[in-house]
Amino acid sequence: MRQWSLLLLLIISNLAYAAEQHNLILFVPDGLRALMVNAQNAPTMNQIKNNGVFFKNNHSAYPTLTMPNASVFSTGHILGDTGIFSNTIYTKETNHEARDTNTPFLENDRVIDELEDQFSGQLMKFNALLDDAQSHGFNTAVIGKVGPTKLFHPLRSQSDFPILIDDMTGHNNSTLPQAIRDLLTQNQLPLETPGRGDNGKTGNATTPGTLTNNLQQQQYFIDVTTKILLPYLKNQQKPFVLIFWSRDPDGTQHNQGDSLQQVIPGINGPTSLSAIKNADDNLNQLMSSLKVLGLDNSTDVVVAADHGFSTIWKESKTSDSVNQTYSDVPTHQLPPGFLAIDLSRALNLPLFDANQPNHQIGTNEHPLAGNGLLGRDVTHPQVSVVANGGSDLIYLDHSVDNTMIKKIIDILFHEDYVSGVFVDDKLGHYPGTLTFSDIGLIGSAQTPTPAIVVNFRSSYTACRQPYTCSVEIADTTLQQGQGMHGNFNRADTYPFMAAIGPDFKTNYTDRAPSSNVDMGTTLRYLLGLTPLNATDIKLGRVLEEALINGKEMPFSRLKKVSDPGHEGKQTILNIQKVGSHIYLDSGGFSGSTLGLY
Repeated sequence: MRQWSLLLLLIISNLAYAAEQHNLILFVPDGLRALMVNAQNAPTMNQIKNNGVFFKNNHSAYPTLTMPNASVFSTGHILGDTGIFSNTIYTKETNHEARDTNTPFLENDRVIDELEDQFSGQLMKFNALLDDAQSHGFNTAVIGKVGPTKLFHPLRSQSDFPILIDDMTGHNNSTLPQAIRDLLTQNQLPLETPGRGDNGKTGNATTPGTLTNNLQQQQYFIDVTTKILLPYLKNQQKPFVLIFWSRDPDGTQHNQGDSLQQVIPGINGPTSLSAIKNADDNLNQLMSSLKVLGLDNSTDVVVAADHGFSTIWKESKTSDSVNQTYSDVPTHQLPPGFLAIDLSRALNLPLFDANQPNHQIGTNEHPLAGNGLLGRDVTHPQVSVVANGGSDLIYLDHSVDNTMIKKIIDILFHEDYVSGVFVDDKLGHYPGTLTFSDIGLIGSAQTPTPAIVVNFRSSYTACRQPYTCSVEIADTTLQQGQGMHGNFNRADTYPFMAAIGPDFKTNYTDRAPSSNVDMGTTLRYLLGLTPLNATDIKLGRVLEEALINGKEMPFSRLKKVSDPGHEGKQTILNIQKVGSHIYLDSGGFSGSTLGLY
């Protein structure tokens, strides 16, 4: 009955769209924690939250990183299908645009172009949102942070649409339609995106990072959006889809200098709060422009963050890596690449830096970006560790047998910085671990699939609301006290999401679990792009309860627990379900992951 009711809803909606197709805007405040939105921090978002639909029980895809969540927004498919498993992945083949590494950081247009070529235009396998929308009669544009914007239309096109404007525009021979170039010039806006200035300063172990938000660059993006793109799209007299990806608060929370080496205030200091307000100001300018242009009543606006955030914590009593001395790491803190270092020592395998070709890591050294290749032959590493902040990916060569896999897992269980281990189903069952099927990492991905995902320990500082002051062990070049995500704690899996417009209810709080995968599917549904398949668990569900005349969805809560592993440790998942769709609140070891019960 549920499938028939959804099919009827789709048919009725499509008949309505035939009369008037609405415009769609997705505004992504990167890294915005759901509980940070209030009248003081983010008045515009708070107004949308109160007047439109607030998704109170929202979820990021895990690992809770930008590029994976951009891929699910764009396709409506789980990560096991998109293959964008983290911000940095292992590609086997060397990526030349990423400085000749096989562990490329994906937030780069040229890196994505090279990967698209490598996978014959099928990097994510499934069509990207703007490519599909364009082929269905919409005009399309995407603007903002480099990397995630590209995943909304990764295919290179000779047409004027989709329009892409990001950090690299004007700096990498990227071309804009002549009409857009002319309008930029007429409005005295540069043809090149300005840099981040002081906001891009990360600092180091002794020097604080930035004390300013990303004001200049984002003001450029929102001025281009409101003064150029929206009027241009309106004048085309066709429905449009526009994506605005705000680097703030994410970029500022990563780099903030309010809390060098201290976890308090961490990412709750004045610089990070100003970044939330910066993104909110951008949204306010966008909403005001829609009203001035007479587009407010015909445009759905979805505000959806990709992930939450935590403060970086770098303490361990078990790691061998903290007993070494590094020129750029405070004494007794975990260095970048601590997992690769510890595995290298325990397995007695040489460690090579994945970001310095053929460079073997010696005593008192660490991998530059945390990525390590373990084995006697650097061209065919047995174990590849890819650092991604709150979680790391481990890739294994086909020569690695079950005995060695078990040894790796035992090593992981020994380390106090680990909280939860997930293993590819194809590798078999290992006590204490759960599987990739349990967390949505099995599918039809084109990119190499990791063998193991390692979640790191998390907790919180003394505060009223733990999900706004979480701390997590993070494999990163950033400092203790700065910001990170990627973890399986509820602070990282709980991003803000709200929506307003002609297709959404008003003054409605959606208490059923929702996710970024769901929103990816719902965006396509609103545009009439994807045939409804309510039983396909590799797709998100249409968030019908948030739409006009939609009925509330029943849901349940459950827990999945592995059998005991080394030292009795068990990997646990807190889960919610709507029908066959699964939502992951948190995962890890008991007492070592924030929000795990």
